[in-house]
Amino acid sequence: MIHVVAVITAKPGQRAALLEAFAANRAAVLAEEGCIEYGATIDAQGVPTSKASFGNDTFVVIEKWETLAHLQAHAVAPHMKAHSEKTKELTAGKLIHVLEPV
Repeated sequence: MIHVVAVITAKPGQRAALLEAFAANRAAVLAEEGCIEYGATIDAQGVPTSKASFGNDTFVVIEKWETLAHLQAHAVAPHMKAHSEKTKELTAGKLIHVLEPV
């Protein structure tokens, strides 16, 4: 199994719009062969802000894929290319961590 932690930073004030676009694309990703989990998360409310907090412009996508090949197919899927094009003006940065269990 492959795990992905994708840290997505929106341009200032654009996180809500970026999350809306993510939500619109989510069903297509979940329907992909090999997709086990694909969801967006934000800093938990009620937890004091710390150096580890992501802040108001960032969200983290937690993904699980059956195999690396499934993740690689996801990366070039037509709906992902369209999503990337649609959201490029909203996005300030992305850090994609591809991991495997030990």
